[in-house]
Amino acid sequence: MVIIELNKLTFRWPGQPADLLNIDDLTINKGEKVFLKGPSGSGKSSLLSLLAGITQPTSGRVNLLGQPFSKLKSTQRDKFRADNIGYIFQMFNLLPYLSVIDNVLLPCRFSNQRKQKIQGHLETEAKRLLQQLHLPDDCLHRPISELSIGQQQRVAAARALIGKPELLIADEPTSALDHDNREAFIKLLMNECNDAGITLLFVSHDTTLEPLFSRSIALNDINLATQVGVQ
Repeated sequence: MVIIELNKLTFRWPGQPADLLNIDDLTINKGEKVFLKGPSGSGKSSLLSLLAGITQPTSGRVNLLGQPFSKLKSTQRDKFRADNIGYIFQMFNLLPYLSVIDNVLLPCRFSNQRKQKIQGHLETEAKRLLQQLHLPDDCLHRPISELSIGQQQRVAAARALIGKPELLIADEPTSALDHDNREAFIKLLMNECNDAGITLLFVSHDTTLEPLFSRSIALNDINLATQVGVQ
């Protein structure tokens, strides 16, 4: 099953004279663990925004799970995203006024599909994910602001994983960690993705993490805009 399919995709920000992205073709299949690399400013975050439906391509198409995602109306993209995409943000984007458990359960408030994939109590599944990601039990009832960066990272990962989304996008989620902790976290993340059948697209400029993944893509190699000297 094809999870991501890009065809003749171009994107430029309003007011800019040239394309930031020009990708002729890209396909990612179900179950792949893909490492997407590229220097700062190469368009990685812009590509993720297109895949999440936050922005729209200038031309071409984004298909997700066989659906013409980029052609859907805004409300349809929102629902599709909530049902099928887990997202780990670089700055985690946790809500400080919610508990750890409520942060993790947030996707289930917006998606009945992900909620229905959970067998048993929602809180039990949230706790299981946090335990699998090695969050100490004594963190469950502490305010988000009192957690370390590594602990917040685990909460953000559990939130993205809950309800078994088809696609997990991780945008530089380990940038604040040292190398040993980065590698350990990625292995935990992959184990959970393997168990749930989730496709992982992991974005980073840290190429030392590349060997942990089954496939690596250099954005500059597939981005024709970069190849003709457009940044």
